[in-house]
Order: sequence, then structure tokens, then C-alpha cells
Amino acid sequence: MDLKLLDAVASREEREAVAAFAGGGRDQLLPALHAVNDRVGWISQGALNLICEALHVPPADAYGVASFYSLFALEERPERVVHVCTDLACRLKGADTVCDVLTEHVGAAGKARGGVTWLRSPCLGVCERAPAALTFQAGDPATTELLAPATGASAVLGAGRGPSASDGAPPVIHQQDGLRLLRRVGVVDPSSLDDYRAAGGYAALRNALRMGEAAVIREVTDSGLLGRGGAAFPTGRKWAATAAQPAGPHYLVCNADESEPGTFKDRVLLEGDPFALVEAMTIAAFAIGARQGYVYLRGEYPRALRLLRNALAVCRERGFLGVDIMGHKGFSFDIEIRRGAGAYICGEETAIFNSIEGFRGEPRTKPPFPVEKGLFGKPTVVNNVETLVNVPLILTEGAVAYRSIGTEASAGPKLFCLCGNVERPGVYEVPFGTTLRSLLALAGGVPEGRSLRAILLGGAAGGFVRPDELDLPLTFEDARAAKTTLGSGVVLVLDDLADLGGFLLRIAEFFRDESCGQCVPCRIGTVRQEEAIRRVLAAGSEERPLLREVGGVMRDSSICGLGQTAWNAIESAIDRLGALQ
Repeated sequence: MDLKLLDAVASREEREAVAAFAGGGRDQLLPALHAVNDRVGWISQGALNLICEALHVPPADAYGVASFYSLFALEERPERVVHVCTDLACRLKGADTVCDVLTEHVGAAGKARGGVTWLRSPCLGVCERAPAALTFQAGDPATTELLAPATGASAVLGAGRGPSASDGAPPVIHQQDGLRLLRRVGVVDPSSLDDYRAAGGYAALRNALRMGEAAVIREVTDSGLLGRGGAAFPTGRKWAATAAQPAGPHYLVCNADESEPGTFKDRVLLEGDPFALVEAMTIAAFAIGARQGYVYLRGEYPRALRLLRNALAVCRERGFLGVDIMGHKGFSFDIEIRRGAGAYICGEETAIFNSIEGFRGEPRTKPPFPVEKGLFGKPTVVNNVETLVNVPLILTEGAVAYRSIGTEASAGPKLFCLCGNVERPGVYEVPFGTTLRSLLALAGGVPEGRSLRAILLGGAAGGFVRPDELDLPLTFEDARAAKTTLGSGVVLVLDDLADLGGFLLRIAEFFRDESCGQCVPCRIGTVRQEEAIRRVLAAGSEERPLLREVGGVMRDSSICGLGQTAWNAIESAIDRLGALQ
């Protein structure tokens, strides 16, 4: 293939960054782009030429992929960048003030000054410590520092001195009793396999190897475990369908790209109990006959990346990954981390496949479904972090005991992310069926002297709940009956001082920015939705009929869940809260 490279030469640093990828395949495109961006701070045309030669990828394709992700820069910028989250939770907690201070002392967003620039960022996934900022310094190695909660002063200091050695504070769990999924978070050392095993780790995998593949799938099916990423698909059915496929190899993908504003439960699990995910993925791989797994991890999670890399290295060294795992002859499995680069759409299961394979992270049309043709065209299981960490619990306590938690249709414990105007934001674990009122009480309710305005349930793609609806049981079936959704577990609290109109505008801006642009209803509809809300807020014009029409078209004809749900929260704000009148 004649690649028709452009006339540009790579620097020494860029050549060093790409050298390790020589002779690789297209599936190494995303890691190669990360390597250059981490080393230099941006990706030049010369670097793209070098990557294209190393991986034999056409330049237009490489440019299309590099330009798809918000964390990559294709124009020269300083090696130091401060990303300030301006999304839903951070907006409620003062992100605009942080931005104003940076503008005053560092300059306008996106403008280089004194070897640094700062950018407005979508959700950084630390909503319990909002507002948040992430300082990035390119180099060998690149360094990052998470500032959460951030202030104008700390953001300016970070811009001036660059990242410290810290990658963020460990997660804090406010609950003490009755925890299952979170029982080790904040209790055991997340870097120690011995601590994990002393706290019950790897008993579930030992049980799985003794039971056999079919019995493991049957136990997960009997438990009633439903996917925790938002779609609530039966996990056992997905595993059984993949295991039954005659084509091989089979793949396992863990979706750790939680980019829904207000969602941070998977980050807490990864930072507080990374070995649990490794064990759970190993069990899933054994059940479905996979030898290779991938963790698709958010690019904005430096602490989770460090701890997960350590967990994988230790497990390989100690025989819990690799060949003949735990002495079980013929069972071989390994896991590779793929870092995302700032694209909400890559949380969609087929968009993950394209991203890993080295294409733009655009969703695929279904059918065929992933259990038939997934990653690299082979049968694939995709589960998110929370779904997977339920599996060791099932295989140690048993399906009957697991099913006794929660309700008949929504079994087991559930993690919820409480943030916004709430006294003790954080991740809370409760049985399905707990009421929203009880969950809010666990987090201390709204701050003293304030009153509840509304709760956004399920995130930007979810719906609003009024103060008179707090007795809603938190189950999949009750949420559907109430015409809302649990989604990814977001419970974002708005008090009486919250700017509801500005909040809805930010939701519209989010979907406009995050639409991959592949299909017309979403590409155009998200823009029209934002424009209409701006007109309402600026001039009080009547835009609800237009919003309903645009929202209906997106819901009925978009390719994937992003466009299909981009109107949900705005529709519920109009219908339940009387917004945008």
C-alpha cells in the first residue's frame, strides 16, 4: 500500500516514542498516539507519518482517529495543560469560579502563556470531590496530578509548577456496615495481592475452576445478575450466548470508560479493589472460553491506571494470569489495558471495539450483536466494572443467597454515585429496592438551610425526580414504571439555589460535544437542541414543541444510545419540573 505520507519529519522525541510500535498492527494505533502525546504534549504531522509507517495505516485514517479524541492535540501546545471540569457536578460546586481565576492569572482557555495552557473539560470522574482539575505534564514519563476539590488558587499553582508526584487521594467510603462490593475499599492495601487474598480474594476463582465452565454460567444466570452499565441485560445470558459460539477466539472486554457526568463508582472500585476486577475477569474468561481480555480504561484516571497496572503485573508474576492459571492445566488468560482518550461515545459497547481495533470510536449497527461478531469480528462479552465485581460475590455466597438481596426482578446490591448539593457525596452500596429517600438520608441530605429542588437520576441520559417522588424504590422495574431510569447509578442532587436552566444547557452542550457525528439525527439534533435551549434562556421564546420534535427524531432514529437518550433529561425537566417555559 502506498501510504502517501505528507512532507513532515518527526523529532527525536517522537521517534523514540514510536520506536516500540514498529511492525505492529492497526490495533496499536491508539497506544501509539498516546505514546507521542504523552512524550511531547501534542501529535505533529511528522509523528503521524512515523506512526503510519510503523503500523501501515493510511494517514487519513490516522488523522481521523487522532482528531476523534479530546485528550489528543494535533496543533502545537505547551507541554503543561490544566483540564478543568465544567460538567454537571463541578458546575454546581463552583467550577466557573475556578475558570474565572485561571482566566485572570493564566489567560483565556486554550491560549498558551508561559509554557502552560488550560482547557475546559467534560467530567473527570471525581464528582464526589468537585470541582476537579487535572494537571498534565508531557515528558518521559508524562506526569499528572488530580486537584479535587480544586480552587482557583490551587489550579493556578498547578499551572505554574506542574504536577506533583500525587495521582490523587484514595477513595473514601462513608458507609461502614453491610458492604459486599465495597467491603475491601479503604480497608485493604490496593497494591497488595497478599492483602487481597487474606480478605477472601481468589476463593471465587478457585470455586469456579472446581465447578467447570457450564456450572459457572449457570450460577451467574441463576443469580439474576443484570448489567450495571445502564442497559440491565442478563449477564448469564450474555455469557452463555458467547460461550456457545463455534467461531474463535472469544474475547472479554471490561468497559471501564465511565464517562457519564456524575458517575464515579467504577473508578472507586478500580482504585480501592483492583484485584477484584482481575479475579472477576479471569472467572468470566474461564466461563466463556476467552484467552485474551481488555480493560478499556478512561484516560482521565491516572490513579486507577497505576493500580491496575500493578495488579496485572503481580498476578502474572504469581500465576493468577498467564498460562495454567492457579495450576489449572489448559486455562490461559491475560489482560491488556487500553487507555481511552476522552470520548464519551466509547462507553457504547461496539464503539469500544472500533477504538481498540484502531478506528474512530463510532458505534456499529446491530445486529450482528457482540456475542456473535464483536472485537476483531469474533464473539465477545462486554461487561462494565461493577457488573464484573458482582461475580466473585456470587461464586462465594451462591446464587440463592445473592438472589435474596434486592428484589425478584432486580437482584443483588447496587452502587449509586451521590454528588451535587448533598452533605456527604460519594459511592453508596444498598440493596435494590431501597428508596431514594433512604439513599439520600445516608448521604446526609442537602446542606443545612437549603431545600431539595430535584434529583437527576441516571446521569445526563437519565431523568429528573421531584421532591415528592423520593419514595421511589430503586429498582430497574420501578424506575421504568416511574418513566425514569437508574442508568449508570448517578444520583445528582440539586438544591433550591441551583440554576436549572444553565444545568439543562450544560446537558445539551455535553451531548453536542460528545456526538460522534456518524448519524444525522444525533449529529444535527444535538446541535438544534442546544440552540433551542439557548434561545429560551436568552429571550424566553417558546421552544418546547421544537424540542419535542427534535428529541423524538433522535430517540427513534439514532444509531446508538447517545442520540436515543440525548433528550431524556431535558424532556423530564419540562414534564416533571416545568422547566424552559
